[in-house]
Amino acid sequence: MTTQPPQNLDNHPETFIDVNSSLSLSPMGCGTWAWGNRLLWGYEQKMDEGLQQVFNLAVSRGVTLFDTGDSYGTGKLQGRSETLLGQFSQAYQGPNQDKICLATKLAAYPWRWTRQSMVNAGKASAQRLGRNIDLVQMHWPTANYFPWQEWPLLDGLGDLYEQGLVKGVGLSNYGPQRIKQIIKRFTERNIPIATLQIQYSLLSTYPVTELGVKEVCDELGIKLIAYSPLALGLLTGKYQENGQVPKGFRGVFFKQMLPKIRPLLQGLEEIANLREKTMAQVAINWCICKGFIPIPGAKNCQQMEQNLGAMGWRLSEGEVMELDKLTQKVDKQMVQNPFQTK
Repeated sequence: MTTQPPQNLDNHPETFIDVNSSLSLSPMGCGTWAWGNRLLWGYEQKMDEGLQQVFNLAVSRGVTLFDTGDSYGTGKLQGRSETLLGQFSQAYQGPNQDKICLATKLAAYPWRWTRQSMVNAGKASAQRLGRNIDLVQMHWPTANYFPWQEWPLLDGLGDLYEQGLVKGVGLSNYGPQRIKQIIKRFTERNIPIATLQIQYSLLSTYPVTELGVKEVCDELGIKLIAYSPLALGLLTGKYQENGQVPKGFRGVFFKQMLPKIRPLLQGLEEIANLREKTMAQVAINWCICKGFIPIPGAKNCQQMEQNLGAMGWRLSEGEVMELDKLTQKVDKQMVQNPFQTK
């Protein structure tokens, strides 16, 4: 790959994105799936002090959107991520304190099938957070397997908004066809859909390239949030084909993926070296250039510091196009979320 010298090394000051009169989002957020999840991310409670430092660093540097879910946490630690965010936000005193935005996703559990069950779930999350939810989101659609369940749950999200318990309503893992149906119903109640969260990275472009979700969201004024922008760590450059890989499921998956994405990683590394950035910073910045709010996770301050380095600059159009071409040539993309609708 031949890369032209960067054309826009000047600073790009990041500004907050106003979703409505009472809710604004930072240009990059922090995903907190790992804050409480033992199974996939190896969380232990002794990590809490370090996670508070991660939270403090993020907010002080302008990353004030924290995305969680009431299902985040494993076993007895169910809801642990929300509990930690509540503790951290109450303890924090410093720059951007008034801009902290706690966004949570309410799970479509099989035992939740009435609108009141969703209102109760929102109130339980608010109790763990120690404050009202800023942005409440439907974690996943049930249209593909329990279509009868979904409308009551969505109506419950609307009830939370109408009762003044949340500042904004969002969706997660929805496609454009389903979004249009929801918008029609919510418009009748005068409730705006503020955000849509989808799996999006250099290794997961399906919702945009195949479903056309961005065009629909741009038309409807819905802000896009990209979860897993580093593809579970595959795009960080930390792991090599013949080197060390994570333990458990991720390690098995990485061994399958790394040989198939070699050209993309090489191209990513070339641009990173030219930019004097890390591969992770380039991958996150690519999402920003595509009009998304990426929400990479961070378990320590070193990882958060790296994520922060993705802000304040922009890849050139040529670099974005080069990465797009490499992405199109990849033999194998990330497994798509099974709940993603069309």
